Amino acid sequence: MSKPFYTSISDDGIAELVFNHPPVNAFNSDGWLSIAAELIQLGDNDAVKVIIIAAEGKGFCAGVDIKELAANPAMITRVNKGNYDTFKAIHRNPKPVIVAVHGFVLGGGIGISGAADILVASECATFAVPEVDRGAMGGGAHLQRLFPVQKVRHMYFTGDAIDAQEAYRLGAVEQVVPRSELMNAARAIAGKIAAKSSRMVQLAKESLNGIEDGNLEDKYRWEQGFTQEAYADPDSQEAKDAFVQKRDAEFDR
Repeated sequence: MSKPFYTSISDDGIAELVFNHPPVNAFNSDGWLSIAAELIQLGDNDAVKVIIIAAEGKGFCAGVDIKELAANPAMITRVNKGNYDTFKAIHRNPKPVIVAVHGFVLGGGIGISGAADILVASECATFAVPEVDRGAMGGGAHLQRLFPVQKVRHMYFTGDAIDAQEAYRLGAVEQVVPRSELMNAARAIAGKIAAKSSRMVQLAKESLNGIEDGNLEDKYRWEQGFTQEAYADPDSQEAKDAFVQKRDAEFDR
């Protein structure tokens, strides 16, 4: 099976992992696990000083492949592991991770963005968590690393999106640039970091992770327990079926 991304490493130590999985960069369990493995490998590579995650196509990432879960709800355990491993591989990566987003940033795309060290967005980027409408949970811990608590709850309960300028106003995004300038903006930041002592930068990241409030991975693991519970509810299957069949969901309660 081909990987849903490609990677490169420049001479100055900037690694780029670029999603390339049409139509919407939504990944099944194998895809998520392969992304996590690649990020771990890049973090362990002494030639890598900074990692950029970006995407081709009309949007950054639409999260998990709902079709896989609609066909076999038991796969949620493996999908959960793929998500958990990917987000941890970013947040706990010894190297700084810059995420460059465009278009839609949904579900797992929020987890990637929320786990990152620095976020750059194109003017067309929008952020949303449609989990409730898909019969799932998860992503709140990473969303709360980006936005204030009440904004997170509004986004989570309603499924409403916010645009790049609002994300910038709320402090989650370092820069908002035209789509054509997105990678250049990310590379400029990466280049500034890569020019410094890699050992000092790694120590800085580890120390900054240590002074964050709470433990991001533990918070996300707590959420994943509710994802398992949600998937045992008939409403979850109806939500997934409705999404796959492109119809409105019908709930009995």
